[in-house]
Amino acid sequence: MNFANPHAWALLWILPLIAAALHFFYLHRCKKTSLFIQEHLLDELAQGFSKKHYRLKAVFIMAAFVFMVIALSRPQWGYTMRPVKRHGLDIMVVIDVSKSMLTQDVLPSRLERTKLAIKDLVMKLNGSDHIGLIAFAGDAMVMCPLTYDYNGFLLSLDDLSVDSIPRGGTDISQAIDEAVKAYQNLPDSDKAVVLVTDGEDQEGDALVAARRAKDKGVRIFTVGVGTRQGDLIQVTSADGGVQFLKDAGGNVVKSHLNENLLQQIAYITGGAYVRSGGAQFGLDYLYDRQLSKLKKHDAEAKEAKLYDERFQWPLTLAFVFLLAEAMFLNRKRYFPPLFYKEGGRGS
Repeated sequence: MNFANPHAWALLWILPLIAAALHFFYLHRCKKTSLFIQEHLLDELAQGFSKKHYRLKAVFIMAAFVFMVIALSRPQWGYTMRPVKRHGLDIMVVIDVSKSMLTQDVLPSRLERTKLAIKDLVMKLNGSDHIGLIAFAGDAMVMCPLTYDYNGFLLSLDDLSVDSIPRGGTDISQAIDEAVKAYQNLPDSDKAVVLVTDGEDQEGDALVAARRAKDKGVRIFTVGVGTRQGDLIQVTSADGGVQFLKDAGGNVVKSHLNENLLQQIAYITGGAYVRSGGAQFGLDYLYDRQLSKLKKHDAEAKEAKLYDERFQWPLTLAFVFLLAEAMFLNRKRYFPPLFYKEGGRGS
């Protein structure tokens, strides 16, 4: 047996409250009756009330509630194997792993915050969505090709660091070109690239690469990580300590978010731009409002178990108990005398 909605079992905590309420009403009625009739005479004189009948009606009510909860949990048993064709998205995630992503104007750092947000994005995907990973700095490299294996994707994501790409610097155009190549020979669908970076492009021409991506039907959704004010870049020194990154002239380097470039890339390709904030990174918005509305590819049809719903049975039992409770009198059978003689009870 399988339950399609096991969360419904949590409603059973209400059952003790129902039992307590019924018991309270029972005690309240007995207390009111005892004001007029002594307890040992109650059964004899209170013809309109039966303790046994009241308790039985209470059992009917509680049984009906239990069977309603069982019906809500959607019990299933028995199944048939049927081909199921699914529709999914193609999402290539491109992450900046240059040293500027070590900046801590977004805690714990731009790169670590990005990795956490991408993990949240993966949780929103269904099994029909392709997802892949590209890391870039001075060069770009496919860390995980488009795949349905989300666990494999997450392992590649966890391994990302500023040492993942040997060549330093930041070349967004190279990253865009690599993402476009990853979409070759894929089914006809909207091709989405999620580019996560601080936008500091030191090499190449990102806008030219964006136009090439547009010509290939690739839409780029950019996420700006960092703040406009920026911060110094903390790196680990040879002795394991922490120091600030310096340029060739010995001056400390301060990294800023370049929103203008990221907005232009998104505009050229028909995508969208969001800036990550403290609590909201922006990927939820991109998925719910943008990515989920893209044209999906047809995933390979697979045989799937489709369980037979059996909620009708406990629901019917709940109805029977409610009907029994409504029809069952809360009072004793009482047959008044048929005849009365004048001045006394008839025989």
